[in-house]
Amino acid sequence: MKNPISCDSRNRAYKNGKTFEDCKAEARKKTQMLSIEIQTNNEISWKYILEVANHDEIVYKLTLKYLREMGYNIGNYLSPKVIKNYNNSTNSSSSSSSSSNKE
Repeated sequence: MKNPISCDSRNRAYKNGKTFEDCKAEARKKTQMLSIEIQTNNEISWKYILEVANHDEIVYKLTLKYLREMGYNIGNYLSPKVIKNYNNSTNSSSSSSSSSNKE
């Protein structure tokens, strides 16, 4: 009889036996570290991100996705680098207007 857990796609192991949730957690950590580097250096290359991800394709792709979600320009095949996106610097300033609620 087959083990039902081994057929469950949600428990699939990726590189080094990690689950997809492990890959997402690792990518989030690397994204935070890379965000600091982008702030100081203004850009980082895709090659560098791949090295930081230890050549793990899932972590690499998730890291690029999370950097894009944070508002960075992740480039394309003609410009394989992640740079600051200066157009998104005023997104959260409009929601912090002060109003007092006295009742």
